[in-house]
Amino acid sequence: MMQFTAEQIAAFVGGRVIGAPKVEVHDVSSIEAGKEGTLSYVTDAKYLPHLATTAASVVLLSKELYSETLATSATLILVENARQAIGQLLQGVSEILRPKKQGVEQPVYIANGVSVPEDCYIGAFAYIGQHVKLGKGVQIYPQAYIGDHVTIGDNTIIYAGVKIYDYCQIGKDCIIHSGCVIGADGFGFEPDANGVNHKIPQIGSVIIADDVELGANTTVDRAMMGNTYVGPNTKVDNLVQIAHNVQVGDSSFLCAQVGIAGSTTIGKHCILAGQVGVAGHITVADNVICGAQTGVAGSIRQAGQYQGSPAIDAMNWRRSSIVFKNLPDMQRDVNNLKKNAQ
Repeated sequence: MMQFTAEQIAAFVGGRVIGAPKVEVHDVSSIEAGKEGTLSYVTDAKYLPHLATTAASVVLLSKELYSETLATSATLILVENARQAIGQLLQGVSEILRPKKQGVEQPVYIANGVSVPEDCYIGAFAYIGQHVKLGKGVQIYPQAYIGDHVTIGDNTIIYAGVKIYDYCQIGKDCIIHSGCVIGADGFGFEPDANGVNHKIPQIGSVIIADDVELGANTTVDRAMMGNTYVGPNTKVDNLVQIAHNVQVGDSSFLCAQVGIAGSTTIGKHCILAGQVGVAGHITVADNVICGAQTGVAGSIRQAGQYQGSPAIDAMNWRRSSIVFKNLPDMQRDVNNLKKNAQ
């Protein structure tokens, strides 16, 4: 079990200790469920009352929330942003607890002519197809399938059970979680005069840019022509569907169960919350936030917050939802007025 003192943690995250610098922690906890020997953090003023009751030994606290009158038995570490600091700390701990693996386990299949850099890891039962290009430090976990002509950039992690079809490109420093399927055929069919559906071949590819994370069981479909594209630093949650020829801009968030239909463009720095559905062949501008279960039926051309189905300005949606729940009473009142007018 690993032990860290408050002063060691403060040195790592660039913080200032208020309290006992030698107190040790060996685990992390929420501020509400803090226990002796654990580290917690506070980034929002609404959690400050928990400082008086928490048993956590050390608490990372955003500087702006600190006051000398705060009542707590915990040692505090003041930082610019406690959430960023805990993330930085957990990243360091993760690298210690789960160091990068190296080498090729057996049995695996690696096609003739594929070069595996010395610092790569390929887990048992992985399949590496012909003409695959692997960057330095790539981690491919057991039972992953890497199709022919796939390119994977430096330090990218491909977790167990990922399937990457032929000709797809994965950038540097990406994380692809278990169950992801990248490059399956886009959903393209055309009915003939008799109503029989015929498949339209999907001969394009998928490009995943640098520093992208794809959550478990997410799917990114192959383009019919050209490429389906996910931009750099975009983070995709579990169970997300990105259809053929979709273009997702830089540094966007796609939360769980988001579905984006074909040939739609999502801008930069967008947030699509859980279960947002986006129609095909439309454009969503940069810096758009869509609340949970929003249905985006047409293009959104201005930055802002949107909600509802079809999507409207979030503030208008909130006002409308208040009216909607009162409609039965309003209908009764209107009916009464009609009766009285007769």
